[in-house]
Amino acid sequence: MTKNYVLSEHVFRLLRDEPFFAAFSRRIHKRATDIIPTAGVMINKQTQQFELMYNPQFFAELSDVHAQGVLKHEFYHIILEHVTGRRPADGLKRIDNIAMDLAINSHLQGELPCEKDPGPIMPSGEPMIGCFAGEGIFKDLPAYKTYEWYLNALKDMVDKEREKSDSGDGGEGEGSEGSGDPFGGMDSLDNHDSFGDASDQTGQDAMDIAKERLKQNLKDAAREANARSNGWGSVPADMRKQIMLACKSSINWRAVLRYFVKTSERADRRSTPRRINRRFPKIHPGKRVRRHAKIAISVDQSGSVDDGMLALFFAELNKLSELATFTIIPFDTRVDESLVYIWKKGEKRVWERVMCGGTDFDPPTKYVNDRDFDGHIVLTDMMAPKPVSSRCQRMWMTTEDCANHPYFTTSERVIAIKA
Repeated sequence: MTKNYVLSEHVFRLLRDEPFFAAFSRRIHKRATDIIPTAGVMINKQTQQFELMYNPQFFAELSDVHAQGVLKHEFYHIILEHVTGRRPADGLKRIDNIAMDLAINSHLQGELPCEKDPGPIMPSGEPMIGCFAGEGIFKDLPAYKTYEWYLNALKDMVDKEREKSDSGDGGEGEGSEGSGDPFGGMDSLDNHDSFGDASDQTGQDAMDIAKERLKQNLKDAAREANARSNGWGSVPADMRKQIMLACKSSINWRAVLRYFVKTSERADRRSTPRRINRRFPKIHPGKRVRRHAKIAISVDQSGSVDDGMLALFFAELNKLSELATFTIIPFDTRVDESLVYIWKKGEKRVWERVMCGGTDFDPPTKYVNDRDFDGHIVLTDMMAPKPVSSRCQRMWMTTEDCANHPYFTTSERVIAIKA
């Protein structure tokens, strides 16, 4: 029973009264594993996606109320940026784990398995432990505070405990076990070990892309919630404000551009005798996977397009040329194919204005539609009628003023370039 438990088959039932969380859940990949005892969230460096890892045995023994609570607990870790922006630079310690759980669990009273209501037994044989402000050793801590607030409060608890025991060892405020440790054997409800790691460039790229995806996921889930009666379910008013603020927060256009390029990559699998075929070793050749992206960049040449924006954009493309090959398509009311050029991977280029007319977005869109591209970026001031549909994903990049006052509306991403 437990080994065959597939969480995705139960999510709809568990979250049917929580439309916001149901919408958010659809955008999070779920993976069964017995490596962790309960559950946890992470950023997959290869896909740059958020993943929910869960232990099937743990979830199979949960009541529906507790299963829903654990799911919401994991989603709150993502929503509150514990996995990304608020992760300590020197790594997570036990005191960070407890502080993060306290910040979340204030919103989940009665929904989580804990010592007072043991619920399931973890695979280790120990009862599930939960952290709630206002209860047990946290009885003097108010509810509904941030991770950072609880972290400082817990450090004060550790200092006071050490003063009582006259012990100066145990680490730098970590609450290590033994003398001076007020937390005993307590740790986080779930597994935090895989929270975002940006110690190398791959990890940093995955972190940046995941942050941008989070903003879009929150925006989409909030839009679905607002469209329904009681669409926010149990999400409290103060949390809704935080979510809406995150949706409106300033977007790092450089991270979005890198995200667009990376997510346009497609795999090219080729047979090679140099790789071992795992299913048929020494019988069939293996496969070599190369990932590449063919990106079209249409550059509006009309006189109203800002030179400063062009310079910033091309400076960033010089960095991104390490990842992909670009096809630069200058246009005004037409596309002159003699001016189109390939920006090869690894090359450095400077921008130049080669045309000077009006603006029509149909010619570059049709040029891209007639060819095999994975993504289309249009650099423009947006001052022309809405074009025909694009066959590949398309994104618009413009100035902040033009993004706020576009000539036409679109459901495609419009990103403002800022210095």
